[in-house]
Amino acid sequence: MRAYLLLFLVAASVTYLLTVIAREVALRTGAVARVRDRDVHAEPIPYMGGVAMLGGLGAAYLVARQLPFLSGGSPFVLRDAGVVLVAGAIICMVGVLDDIFELDALTKLGGQVLATAFLIAFNIQYFFIPTGGNTFFSLDPTQGALLTGVMVIATVNAVNFIDGLDGLAAGVVGIGALAFFAFCYGITRLNQVDRASTAALLSIALAGACVGFLIHNWNPARLFMGDSGSMLLGLVLSASAVSLSGQFTPGQLSQGVSGSAASLLPTFLPIALPLTLLLVPIADLVMAVVRRTRAGRSPFAPDKQHLHHRLLEIGHSQRRAVLIMWLWAALIAFGSSFASLYSGPWMWGTLAASLVVTLALTFLLPKLRQVDPA
Repeated sequence: MRAYLLLFLVAASVTYLLTVIAREVALRTGAVARVRDRDVHAEPIPYMGGVAMLGGLGAAYLVARQLPFLSGGSPFVLRDAGVVLVAGAIICMVGVLDDIFELDALTKLGGQVLATAFLIAFNIQYFFIPTGGNTFFSLDPTQGALLTGVMVIATVNAVNFIDGLDGLAAGVVGIGALAFFAFCYGITRLNQVDRASTAALLSIALAGACVGFLIHNWNPARLFMGDSGSMLLGLVLSASAVSLSGQFTPGQLSQGVSGSAASLLPTFLPIALPLTLLLVPIADLVMAVVRRTRAGRSPFAPDKQHLHHRLLEIGHSQRRAVLIMWLWAALIAFGSSFASLYSGPWMWGTLAASLVVTLALTFLLPKLRQVDPA
């Protein structure tokens, strides 16, 4: 655990420091977010936060290579993490070009496909679908590649869609990464296997990079992550989940806290992780596609009807809207992770109480603040 804490701090510190440099580069290259009708910021803000986060992830990886805990175990841990970071660099550079030149949606999709294909070419893909206990459905290379491509690209675009308020995307992904790290570390403890895994390494470093960036991105933001950041976060988070399929057996992924295979959540979490940890932005993505298609517009055409816009409409401030969406992300991400590892009335009671509190803060708080004290 101390090694992972070190990686978290390294990623956070390096990202925090590089953000200052990235901001200057963005200003010099003209990578600046102009104020548009659908935006909520009132003045132009520079992009390229993704470059700083990529640097933080790279620094954490270099430190990991020097730690006996990670370098002395399975060779696939650092090898797979390196492949994911190279793919992250590819998609980040596509995002940088978009931040500067405003690429069209088809070109950006091509960059996403290229980065995902790089992952698959180096065997970062799904190999099986667990069906409970020690049983599983084996995927041939084509099926595994197709499932991997769909999940990675869907997650990349979900994070991109939710990046609409200061600190929103970085906070949601950071929470999801921490929840997934808790799952990865818990599953290794329950099965009494090596604690070192690609998924744990990437998720804790990703959480650190998000925290380091959030210091600059919290309202009022001094820098936006841009597409270079949102696509990078989506790819690294989804790829860390995919890597579980190659480093754990179906039986290990099916073990609950008591060592039984009673719960189906851990069985399917590696496949459903992007949907589970990013349920809020993915729901926003699906609703946006349906809304725009029904109106006869392109699914990629921007508008001002995302979930965060709706929170602003019912009376939340920008900061409170972000915190509300963080709460929903934490409830879903940590709820699904812990429910896959633990059982008992205490856990379900905690989740139910958390749900009630989150609902109250979402819908009742704006009404209470509108009540005239007199």
